[in-house]
Amino acid sequence: MSTHCTSTTEVQRVATGEAHGKAILLGEHAAVYGAPALPLPALTCRATVRRTTGPGAGVSRLRLVAPGPHGTPEEAAGGVPEELLLLLRAFAERAGLATPPALEIRLDSRVPSARGLGSSAANARALVRALDAFFGTGLDEQETFDLVQVSERSAHGLASGIDALTTGRERPVLLADGRPRTPSVGTGFHVVVADSGSGGGTRKAVGMLRAAFARNPDHRTRFVHRSTGFTRAALDDLAAGHLPALGRHLTDCHRMLADLGLTTDRTDALARTALDAGALGAKMSGGGLGGCVVALTTTVAHAESVSTALADRTGARTWTAVVAKGAGHDGP
Repeated sequence: MSTHCTSTTEVQRVATGEAHGKAILLGEHAAVYGAPALPLPALTCRATVRRTTGPGAGVSRLRLVAPGPHGTPEEAAGGVPEELLLLLRAFAERAGLATPPALEIRLDSRVPSARGLGSSAANARALVRALDAFFGTGLDEQETFDLVQVSERSAHGLASGIDALTTGRERPVLLADGRPRTPSVGTGFHVVVADSGSGGGTRKAVGMLRAAFARNPDHRTRFVHRSTGFTRAALDDLAAGHLPALGRHLTDCHRMLADLGLTTDRTDALARTALDAGALGAKMSGGGLGGCVVALTTTVAHAESVSTALADRTGARTWTAVVAKGAGHDGP
């Protein structure tokens, strides 16, 4: 998947940037308490920035085209979201643009919103990359991350940075000990993402867990310990290419999150359907209380089989993320 920015000639006065959403394989919620998390890139977003011919400065028009209720692309109504206005102002300041030219911006996103897949961060990073290409500012990764976080803090309040970071990666990311690294992947695989049809309740779920752990700190200790164990074991299996064992960690993690009240009847049903269809493992992904389920598969044919079963038996929309074999490394 290409994520670099490309610009056309100045005569055409247009540039594009790409990014992607994310699905969390393991570690959601526990990451808030210092446990490792393992997100991976999923679904693409493209921003197109074009100089308009009309007078004036700033954004003349922003179009957001995203999956609608039935999965077909639809243009969102309304003006420019506040978080993207703040991002544009922050970019203009960084680029030294006192009076930026009139712009038309189009965001074409395959990442559905409010599903725990990082749609707002994907939109923001794609836009930053397009603006960087358009104005030739030469932003480095840290500067890009900081601009995406401007948008994320406006959209979500306290933003952990997981979404802002993962949207810029083409491979899985291990977030542990306050720093990211790329884990080793011993063999390639496919992850099917199934939409439950209802938005996730991340803010509610985080508050629910915080209150429960305040009443019983031992439950928090056990949760963090178990989640860390799943993720560490999964990393070993990921590096060795032991996909059946990796799948079992996903399913065990789903059961743990279900015991905490973070799954719903719908996400439980999606996970069961995926397993019945031959997935190696399945679990809720992200904040929970709705959102999406991820299912581990091996080949393209395997992923298609599980996706078909989910669509036929539950009516769920599905997407597939591909994870390629590769060596791990520290740092960006």
